[in-house]
Amino acid sequence: MSINKTQNHCRFCSEISQANGEDPIGSAIAVEQYLIIEAAQPWPVPIWIEPDPMPQGVVDALNFVWEGGRTIRQLAIAPDPEYSHPDYTRVLYYRQAAQFFAQFEKHEFIVPHALLGSLALALLKHPEELPNFDQYRQQTNHIREILVCNHGNVDVACSRFGYPIYQKLRSEYATVNNSNLRVWRCSHFGGHEFAPTLVDLPQGQYWGHLKPEILDLLVRRNGSVKELYPYYRGWAGLPKFAQIAEREIWMQEGWNWLEYHKAGQVLASDEINQEWADVRIVFTTADRNISSAYQARVEVRGSVMTAWKSGANPTLEEVKQYHVTSLVKLA
Repeated sequence: MSINKTQNHCRFCSEISQANGEDPIGSAIAVEQYLIIEAAQPWPVPIWIEPDPMPQGVVDALNFVWEGGRTIRQLAIAPDPEYSHPDYTRVLYYRQAAQFFAQFEKHEFIVPHALLGSLALALLKHPEELPNFDQYRQQTNHIREILVCNHGNVDVACSRFGYPIYQKLRSEYATVNNSNLRVWRCSHFGGHEFAPTLVDLPQGQYWGHLKPEILDLLVRRNGSVKELYPYYRGWAGLPKFAQIAEREIWMQEGWNWLEYHKAGQVLASDEINQEWADVRIVFTTADRNISSAYQARVEVRGSVMTAWKSGANPTLEEVKQYHVTSLVKLA
């Protein structure tokens, strides 16, 4: 009763964001690698800082990455009765294997709980020790993993809106008959104002403001890519302004764009006011027969009010909105 009463008086940040027309593009977290670990809910907010429930080895491995100035997104996924193994922990590790890439390189292990910390250290700090874990390695490169944020301890919008989307994906798409897709409830990865939100691996695409009717296209990729435009947060292989440009390129190139190896950079930008940026994205087709590039100008296009946190009286913040004013395919 008290929970319902609280939710009845709650203004969800994602509803405010959507009502005010906030575009989610450019909000994907650009990273070089992912460390994803099975861990039972509820997940405390400081799950990656204190050695509880994660072992000290995991905390030490993450600190090594952060102190070295590299980027990583650490995520917890809830054990699943069909996927998980008692007394063992699943670890998914993805990394950017080259400067030009289409998707992240995947490594999966299922280890005894006691070895979790040492595996994390081997993955992130001591790769020469990885052969010690060969017996636990899983051959799952054919499996696509969709992770839906359900981290209600960070923001109630993630559980309120994330769980129904997770449930639909899990029950209708990741069925026993589909051995190429798994769907997980996962911890916070940024952007709860875009809930329900998910990350699609190994592609590394982020999605937000999701609606049930768009899921079939997102999963099956069997219709017009343009229908996905308002839900796309961006690709984790590019920085913010390049993500904004990449969406426009994808709309022109179609589904084949996902198979192209690509890299992007910001050539120049308004570093003080963040009003504009010039971006170049270089790509090679999947068969490596064609190499080309796009150059784009990204400029601010007004602003909207959004809320960073759900609550009875959330504080509204002004956020700039951007669009591509020039897009040229270079010879």
